[in-house]
Amino acid sequence: MPAIRLVDRGVIRVSGDDARDFLQNIVTNEMDEVGNERAGYGALLTPQGKIIGDFLIVAVPEADGGGFLLDCPLLQTADLMKRLKLYKLRAKVALDDLSESTAVIVADDGGRLPDDLGLRYADPRLPELGDRAITDLDGVEEIAGGAMEDYHARRIALGIPDGGRDFVYGDTFPHEALLDQLGGASFKKGCYIGQEVVSRMQHRGTARSRVVPVVFSEGLNPEDGVEASAGGKLLGRVGSCAGGRGLALLRLDRVADALAAGHGLDAGGLAFTLEKPAFIRFPFPGEPEFGAAA
Repeated sequence: MPAIRLVDRGVIRVSGDDARDFLQNIVTNEMDEVGNERAGYGALLTPQGKIIGDFLIVAVPEADGGGFLLDCPLLQTADLMKRLKLYKLRAKVALDDLSESTAVIVADDGGRLPDDLGLRYADPRLPELGDRAITDLDGVEEIAGGAMEDYHARRIALGIPDGGRDFVYGDTFPHEALLDQLGGASFKKGCYIGQEVVSRMQHRGTARSRVVPVVFSEGLNPEDGVEASAGGKLLGRVGSCAGGRGLALLRLDRVADALAAGHGLDAGGLAFTLEKPAFIRFPFPGEPEFGAAA
């Protein structure tokens, strides 16, 4: 089978004459960069700058009615719909939850999906994540027979956080969830909800906590959500894990202090180290330039 169905994803449609401007004014990413050939990645934030939900944004061809589809976490669709309706006001926008009639699928090898599997788009966060598509729920079992665990194992190996697994919605800033590293936050466009806090963190370099890839000793996995510590001090928590690798939301300044003091990093009795993927641009603990900008 060429695809895997992500049963943990929902779909929201935003359509109407004002759909693009409506989203531009409330989401973190630059909507001018979202078109028929390019999906976007962004989030809706609280006024305090914390993530309500993150999503991929896909333009629907005019021949199919236009507007945009939000490929979003299934458990966040109800909250996202509520917030979107709150901000709709008099905008010429229609909002529809399509989660019960559509499915999100991904290429099982991180490559390309066939053109006839629905509305296809390359994952905008990282090329290695490959193609995704939104298709009709009817008949999806015939085209998507792969295991969702395989997708998440590949995502974890690539260092891509997943909301609800690697960070908590309503309690995490975009920088902490790596939206600034994955093209999910614009620092050039006009005001959007929560922008002031996001901009302050960007320019002051105050994001001390980050989701980072970690590698565990002997290829073992701790339980998801286990505390990470060093020298008796809490560093953060481990999120999703697979194949001896995981993602953990850690206070990097505390990691740096622990390493400088010669303490090992521990999660559930397993030693671990940090592993920096190529897409991350901020300095890691132990690098000469590590400091307030981390």
